[in-house]
Amino acid sequence: MLVGEPGGGKTCSLRGLRQRLPETEFRLTYCHNATLGRRDFYRQLCIALGLSPKATAAAVFHSVSTHIEELGRERVHPVLLLDETHLLHPQVLDHLHVLANFHWDRKPLLSLVLVGLPELWNQLSRRKNRSLWSRIHCRLSLEAPTVADSTEYVEYRLRQVGASKLLLGAGALTILHEATRGQLRDIDRVATNSLRLAARRKQSVVDRELLEYVLEREQQAGLST
Repeated sequence: MLVGEPGGGKTCSLRGLRQRLPETEFRLTYCHNATLGRRDFYRQLCIALGLSPKATAAAVFHSVSTHIEELGRERVHPVLLLDETHLLHPQVLDHLHVLANFHWDRKPLLSLVLVGLPELWNQLSRRKNRSLWSRIHCRLSLEAPTVADSTEYVEYRLRQVGASKLLLGAGALTILHEATRGQLRDIDRVATNSLRLAARRKQSVVDRELLEYVLEREQQAGLST
């Protein structure tokens, strides 16, 4: 289970997981629609696994579990990534522990990665969900990022596009972190707008004044909408 605030890096973490797992040993299925009922949820899971959707929830579950066992015989371990899990329908949540059950107490049918907002932690730790909660072996919470975290993220993104040096000054990075609270989506937006403005002004580095101007302009635009 992985929880964190919106824009805090949960999706980035899933991408990192996907890149680190060998494709020959793991089959990842990403499910982003968490608002489905139990039958439609299993039908979507069937489609993702390349199976024909069935008419009933029981038939769908049987088809999925049989297919998962076949993958196990092929030495391919299925991993189901459930995004926005805090929005799961109660019927799905009540039944989800079955997918996490062990086959004859010997091996897992598949691995579940539950991703959502911080309220997911409290939601799953309730007594009614204790069967699923007890099967969650790894529980992670993305803590509030520091200035160093935001700086490292900006440096990484700049390297990915070929920059040989950090294009934001130390003062600008501090303001960027404070204004965005370290949320990656907001960092992306503000930093991109600042770099574009710096390029138009023919500035080689985004300084504190330029960044504050971009933030002020964003605030004014927000107030006018």
